[in-house]
Amino acid sequence: MSLPLENSVPLGDGSLAEGVDAAIDSALADKKLVGTVVLIAQDGELVYTRAAGLADRENRVAMREDAIFRLASVTKPIVTITAMRLVEQGRIGLDDPITKWLPDFRPRLPDGGEAVIRIRHLLTHTSGLGYTFAEAQDGPYHKAGVSDGLDTPGRSLADNLQRLASAPLLFAPGESWQYSLAIDVLGGIIEKETGGPLGDAVAELVMKPLGLSDTGFYVRDRSRLAAAYVNDAPEPQRMGDEALVPIFDGTIRFAPDRIFDPASYHSGGAGMAGTASDILAILDTIRKGGAPLLSADTVNTMMADQAGGHMQAQQAGFGFGYGWSVVLDPVVAQVPFSAGTIKWGGVYGHSWFVDAEKGLTVVALTNTTLEGMWGQFTTDLAKAVYAAI
Repeated sequence: MSLPLENSVPLGDGSLAEGVDAAIDSALADKKLVGTVVLIAQDGELVYTRAAGLADRENRVAMREDAIFRLASVTKPIVTITAMRLVEQGRIGLDDPITKWLPDFRPRLPDGGEAVIRIRHLLTHTSGLGYTFAEAQDGPYHKAGVSDGLDTPGRSLADNLQRLASAPLLFAPGESWQYSLAIDVLGGIIEKETGGPLGDAVAELVMKPLGLSDTGFYVRDRSRLAAAYVNDAPEPQRMGDEALVPIFDGTIRFAPDRIFDPASYHSGGAGMAGTASDILAILDTIRKGGAPLLSADTVNTMMADQAGGHMQAQQAGFGFGYGWSVVLDPVVAQVPFSAGTIKWGGVYGHSWFVDAEKGLTVVALTNTTLEGMWGQFTTDLAKAVYAAI
């Protein structure tokens, strides 16, 4: 599945191409990014596409539109859509306890009491689980050796779930919001329900119906894989076999070659690699109402706040649906997006948003952590898009 291309189509009174080109050129000139692919669709037509900078700086390989990127958390909406297809098929229930599929996964409450985690808690990050990168070095996830799905090549899912379950929950399921390894757990449930690897379920339930083949828990063509870089001064530095990147009060641990190890578990929250065009096709399918993947009613549910307002305590003006954040109040959130816009990103350097009210689907994949996820480039890109409307 691909969208028809209309190069540099003006939106409104401004030129989309001029504004977005300027945002990209500035990020490259300032050495904030090494390379990027940006695709923008409006009402189902591809109105802007550009590959810029370098996919591999050291080997002088130019970025190309069909470059493959390590997707990190851009994996999450894809796996969430996979799960929701199983919900529509009646194979998974939103209120089912996850022990129906993972009987040994029983992390305790902080006071040692038992907890019931349901499928909807995983989908909304209200399960009480967390991420290793978000805690101090002496935290329980670190002590248990939990992988965040970006590191530890060769780790099995069973091993990681056992480690994760040994650490206490941060809160009782449903009582708060915390970004977490919940979608990795959901991936394990999908595997149990379908009887095969998560990647097979994603391929069958999402990629195949859309005619996509470049995105999965593997790299189809290594010659197209963009190298991974991390922000630094005076220019981004290439990641080695491992990279430790400070974030908030913690540290993200990367192992870029994890994707090449067939023994690495399929991380539902961070494990895929793929192209900007594939991501755009998936997200624009959601914008259009979900067919042929999901019903319009399911998509409407996914695009509404399902986290009980708990995310707003951490990020004013935002809620969380199934697979992505939801802009509830653009004024409070101080963003240019329309109310109801869904958005998220990935720590390898990606951002995307879908503004259904404006008919917009925007995907910006980069090879630069963390600038491409939440740096000035993402702000400049969004401003350029909305200035052209």
